[in-house]
Amino acid sequence: MCDGLTTAGRLPSTARAVSALAARANPRCYDGIVTHLTALRTAAALALAGLLSALAGVPAAAAPRTEKAVLAGGCFWGMEAVFDELRGVTNVVSGFSGGASATAHYDMVSTGTTGHAESVEITYDPAVVSYKQLLQVYFTVAHDPTELDYQGPDHGTQYRSAIFYASPEQKRVAEAEIRELTAAHAFNAPIVTKLVPLRAFYPAEAYHQHFVARNPDYPYVVYNDLPKLKTLREKYPGLLKAHA
Repeated sequence: MCDGLTTAGRLPSTARAVSALAARANPRCYDGIVTHLTALRTAAALALAGLLSALAGVPAAAAPRTEKAVLAGGCFWGMEAVFDELRGVTNVVSGFSGGASATAHYDMVSTGTTGHAESVEITYDPAVVSYKQLLQVYFTVAHDPTELDYQGPDHGTQYRSAIFYASPEQKRVAEAEIRELTAAHAFNAPIVTKLVPLRAFYPAEAYHQHFVARNPDYPYVVYNDLPKLKTLREKYPGLLKAHA
């Protein structure tokens, strides 16, 4: 037995205490302690290295890939409310597209002279909902694509029907959707939706965001927008978020 080491498991935990205790032990015992501690430290280092190597081989969970769609079809209040109901859609912003940044203000756009159209920017996960599905909702629920510069009670070029495509693929899908709807005679009048390359999107003022959700009893909303949500739930139940 080593002098000063009388009970197993009672070796002091700090390095200073170990040194003081080992100094009272005989040299042979001291050498054994050092060898044992060195072996433990080496084993711990090897185990940690192995763990880090294993973790490095585990791929991190990929963040959902998102894309954006910018669509115009009348007052953006109802458009936003409709697309916000769809699964895979993570954000919808009411705003303006088609004009300059200096005139992207509601009071100015309302004059109909800025080139802007009231629009919505939809952020979505294409693995959950496709651009084609967004367009199907756009054409058959969110607005009437046969009305050129007006939607319901709202008149002016700022209420025009337009798809602001962000890529050649979006343009291709939009053109194909219009051809399909036309061939199926889905509407009693020609589709007048314009396909325009997206230059920029400008968010509208804060009080326009999520207007329908915040003002469900507002007369305009009750008459023009709530019926769209009812149609959406009846026509596309499989595209709705769980809470919708």
